[in-house]
Amino acid sequence: MIQRQLMCVIPLLLCMLLPWPVAAEQYNYIDISNPFLRKTPIAVPIFKADAQSPSAMAAAKSASELLKFYLDFTGYFTFSDPTAFLEDPQKMDIAGSGIRYHNWTAIGAELLVTGGVAIRDGNTEFELRLFDTVKEKMLVGKRYRGSPEDDRQVARRFCSEVLFAITGSRGFFDSKIAFVSNGSGHKEIFLCEFDGSNISQFTHHNSISLFPDWSSDGRWIAYTTYADKSPRIRIQNVRENRTARIDKPGLQAAPAWVPGKFELAASLSFSGDQEIYLLTGNGKMIKRLTSSMGIDVEPSWSPDGKRMVFVSNRSGNPQLYIYDTVSNRVQRLTFEGRYNTQPNWSPKGDRIAYSAMNNGVIDIFTINPEGGEPLQLTENQGSNEAPTWAPDGSLIAFSSTREGKSRLYVMTAYGTDQRRLLTLPGEQSNPKWSPNILNP
Repeated sequence: MIQRQLMCVIPLLLCMLLPWPVAAEQYNYIDISNPFLRKTPIAVPIFKADAQSPSAMAAAKSASELLKFYLDFTGYFTFSDPTAFLEDPQKMDIAGSGIRYHNWTAIGAELLVTGGVAIRDGNTEFELRLFDTVKEKMLVGKRYRGSPEDDRQVARRFCSEVLFAITGSRGFFDSKIAFVSNGSGHKEIFLCEFDGSNISQFTHHNSISLFPDWSSDGRWIAYTTYADKSPRIRIQNVRENRTARIDKPGLQAAPAWVPGKFELAASLSFSGDQEIYLLTGNGKMIKRLTSSMGIDVEPSWSPDGKRMVFVSNRSGNPQLYIYDTVSNRVQRLTFEGRYNTQPNWSPKGDRIAYSAMNNGVIDIFTINPEGGEPLQLTENQGSNEAPTWAPDGSLIAFSSTREGKSRLYVMTAYGTDQRRLLTLPGEQSNPKWSPNILNP
């Protein structure tokens, strides 16, 4: 049973820190900057619950399975086989003082998650901990209270704590992905959770809608639509029926929100060829950012909002360039290949992902914003396009034709663990990862 003396009354899904001996920032178990990452062995037994309470047992099983699924999604862990456990999850100590660490190191588990679930006064109480079995120390202890249906949110919140304790990053567990799907008969924008679940249709224009991009607070999505026959940008609130438009003639394409501001860049052609302009979140003109004889499109901002990568054919074919907002200087970034497009700047600031065509096939690469040798992430698996970074910079979502139709996939920042994100009718493309969005 959960230790009663540790429990307290707390609001819905708010959590309380349990005593822990060492600050999380002192730990660095997983070097997420290492392309040859060794996955850390972890054990996640089914959480402890009162066997006389079927609802508590069901909540314990669901929460533990969800937590394991979310941790597996990161690509950082391998999981101990439950059949090899030397402890009965329903009888073992979960608080720390009575944990027999040698029973977990004996099966190779370097980390251990324990949990207890109880239902009191109609509320479900979760008590979760993360232990280092080698150092025999607790790293994280959290307690949550919510409804029986809150197991998914509890698992995500605790996964964020686990990631922070061992990597220093909160992960991506409160993020969403916007993407384009034609399963409804038209190319509309859809939304899903970071893991491909909870899919919903966002636009209903019965036309072509493309290139979604999230504002920094996750409240707005800007996108290009042909609902008015020619391509126009719509700026739409995610929760409320509020929209804004750009009052300029000509083509409008590929909006990109400025980090931390209610401003966005977009490619407009009202002055002649397509150039990139800075606009307010209400679609009002601020200033022109690029000026060249070629076409300038597809902006993406650095995390500090001081630099912008974009695509231009000013050299004769599509290449990546970087615009510095302080000096107003523009420098060419890519020199290999004749077709480099769809740049997306990592939230960590250290890499830019992009699509490049070689021998008629498009693959995904990353490159240092200061230049250097590109790193190829996909190869010999159809055409791979539109890379977009998770909010912690650890994963990349993209579209691929490796199974025939265009589908959405995810992989690590170094191209490993490539797997399908979701299954829907039709084809899916143009994914765009949101920042972490905490639901109220």
